[in-house]
This record gives sequence, C-alpha cells and structure tokens, in this order.
Amino acid sequence: DNQIIEADTTEDQSGTAHDKSSPTWIALAKIAALCNRAEFKADQAEIPILKRDTAGDASESALLKCIELTVGNVKEIREQNKKVLEIPFNSSNKYQVSIHEGDDPNDPRQLLVMKGAPERILDRCSSILINGKEEPLNDDMKESFNNAYLDLGGLGERVLGFCHFLLPADEFPIGFEFEAEPTNFPLDNLCFVGLISMIDPPRAAVPDAVGKCRSAGIKVI
Repeated sequence: DNQIIEADTTEDQSGTAHDKSSPTWIALAKIAALCNRAEFKADQAEIPILKRDTAGDASESALLKCIELTVGNVKEIREQNKKVLEIPFNSSNKYQVSIHEGDDPNDPRQLLVMKGAPERILDRCSSILINGKEEPLNDDMKESFNNAYLDLGGLGERVLGFCHFLLPADEFPIGFEFEAEPTNFPLDNLCFVGLISMIDPPRAAVPDAVGKCRSAGIKVI
C-alpha cells in the first residue's frame, strides 16, 4: 500500500498500530504464514509467543512468530489452506513457492504463494496489490522497491519479497497434479504484495572473532 509499517512485537499488541484490516496486509500475512516451513514445537501453549521454540530457520521462525502475534493462529490458517505442492528455497532460484487449496468455498481457484530475494520476486511480477486491488507494476514502482530493499539491507536488515497468484480454476482444478520439476504451472506474471524486513543480528560468535582479529593486529571494518 505504498507505506512502511513497523511491526508491533509486544505480546499484547499494545505498541505501534497499523491497519490490520488492510486487504494488502491480510494477503501479505497469509503468504508469510503459508510459504513457510517453520513450526512451533509441541506443548508451548502457555509460553509467550516470542519465547517459544521453533523448528525452522531463523527467518522463517521470525515470520512465524510475527504472524502468530499480529494475525493469530498460523496452524489454523495452514489447515484452512491445504498445501498441495512446495518448492523449497535454494541458492540458485533464491525463492520458495507453494500451492494451496483456497479457504473460500465460493472461489474454486487455488493459491500460489512465493517468497524470496526481493529482486527475484519483483522480476516475476507484472502486477502489484495496492489497497487490495491489483494494478500494473511499472518500472518506477520496481525502482522504488529496489531502492527500499537496498536501503534496508544497508542497515543490516534481512529483506524478503512476497507475491501470490490465483490459478485459473479451469486450468488448475482441485485435484490437479502439480509438478515441481519441470513445473507445470506459472511462475511469472505474478502479483507483488510486499516486502518484510527483519533485523539480522550478528551471530553470537562474531564479537569474540572480532576481538581475536584485533588482538592479532587485524583491522575489522
């Protein structure tokens, strides 16, 4: 929606406010919940969300906790949107994609969701979701998003891009056998939904390594 919002990470959501009813935010949160392999470990219902242990990498675990806090039950979202195919992230494609049966009984279309390196996601999109409506994604918009993620990355943050696409029901009905390689579904002309930026703190071993370098007379920049 052409704006940057700061996530409220307070357990009771009493901090920075943003419009959680925004159709674009709802779509972005849904992608972050579905295109995500991280899960909460069992028997942690009484533990605050931010302190729960997860199975998954750091970025996906951060997204899981963010959506659980701001939207609600991620497990329920996933149950209502059955996953029928997944292509995991890899260093070559730099994106992750999954396809899900929809949660709207009046809409037979299946939902493709993708997240990954912002430049890879933008390159695969021809439209953008603004105020809940798809609009053409022009070069000026792409440049603005490129500048935004470069600025955020320059601050040491980890930035991911998110997009989706509703697959035509006449071509991809429920029960269609999707193939991951070679793909038999579209991966271009998708709809760009947004960016999510996360603080990427130095690894625990970094301060000690820096100290050792300095002790050895090595200047760390």
